[in-house]
Amino acid sequence: MKIITIIGTGYVGLVSGAGISDFGHNVVCADINEDKIKQLINGQIPIYEPGLYDLVDRNVKHGRLSFSNDIAGSIENSDIIFIAVGTPEGANGTSDLTAVYEVARAIGNSLNGYKVVCTKSTVPIGTGAEILKIIKDTNKSKNDFDYVSNPEFLREGSAVKDFLWPDRVIIGASNEKAFDFMKDVYRPLYINETPIIETSIETAELIKYASNAFLSVKISYINEIANICDAIGADVHVVSKAMGIDGRISPKFLHPGPGFGGSCFPKDTKALIAMAEALGTDVKVVESAIEANQSQKVRMVNKLINLFNDDVHGKTIAILGLSFKAQTDDVRESPAINMIAALKDRGAIIKAYDPVANENMKKIFNDLDIYNSWEDAVCDADGVVIMTEWNEFRGLDLPRLKDLVKSPNILDCRNILNIDDLESLGFHYDNVGRKKA
Repeated sequence: MKIITIIGTGYVGLVSGAGISDFGHNVVCADINEDKIKQLINGQIPIYEPGLYDLVDRNVKHGRLSFSNDIAGSIENSDIIFIAVGTPEGANGTSDLTAVYEVARAIGNSLNGYKVVCTKSTVPIGTGAEILKIIKDTNKSKNDFDYVSNPEFLREGSAVKDFLWPDRVIIGASNEKAFDFMKDVYRPLYINETPIIETSIETAELIKYASNAFLSVKISYINEIANICDAIGADVHVVSKAMGIDGRISPKFLHPGPGFGGSCFPKDTKALIAMAEALGTDVKVVESAIEANQSQKVRMVNKLINLFNDDVHGKTIAILGLSFKAQTDDVRESPAINMIAALKDRGAIIKAYDPVANENMKKIFNDLDIYNSWEDAVCDADGVVIMTEWNEFRGLDLPRLKDLVKSPNILDCRNILNIDDLESLGFHYDNVGRKKA
């Protein structure tokens, strides 16, 4: 078993560290954020991710997982070091690699023997080469090391499952020794015949962006098909189901909605475009997907305004769902942000509720009226908007909802409500590509 250090305890670092420790390795999750490490040592998980608490708790109790602010000591005591810090959107859509390069310098300064340095963070093509250079320049003792690109494919809301039972593992390296180290890390998956793809560092870096960009394109495409369905009275659910039966297409990510958000798709698509421009080439399909995604968010606002005959000033609107998707408290690039901002600009009064993301959205709109239940949020509202597909919204008691609201106007941006029930109860409603003609 290897001794492994994960630097960074966000979604990627914490899930990866806990998952690798569950494979039987000794793992230290290290971070410069002292408050976050104190929380973890005290058994508190700083992010909402289903199944993560149990995974962390189990491996801490078995002595395989620990947490530390001692970055240098953790590096020195490890066989493999994973870089799992944030790479937020920077200038002109490029990735901000400040934290990645700071970690690389810390590794170079603390390198005390052969180690494998592995990047989990999503980084542009060529970042591996720069990390290699930084470590060599700061490694005064000239200890030997190898570098590996091992991109993550974790969906927020199902990240634990995605790590423990992945579709594939990508290992980008330049020699067999590094490949062997990494295959040892993932040995339980290797034994279970999970596809492990060995490739070059640059190819591994591109696979991550190519995958996320493709899924973004697929989402924007089905949203535009839904808009055509709106225009002709077709049902996008039937269209997407028929499309998904085709094995060349598959049903995944063919779910229309208010546009994609989160920490990955928005920044990764922009980063891919920036990389292409720097290389003197184009990714026009991805550019169009970004444009269509922004248009979709605006379209949802216009749909709601149309329910009110173009005047929402002074109207009370209940927003149900604030996270960018269900099963996460992440509100980064959430379509709910656009909806709330647009309605506030038009003089609407906003009431909001999310099962887990209330406090995170409050950081963006500090004057937002937040409620602890959907019933309290919709009480006396002139309209209701469902922005996130939480299960408790799928099972809304529609007669109860109608009794609570002032006016039965509802926009279902996730297509999770039954149209026949809405019509029989007299709701004035709209959705995404399913409204009956």
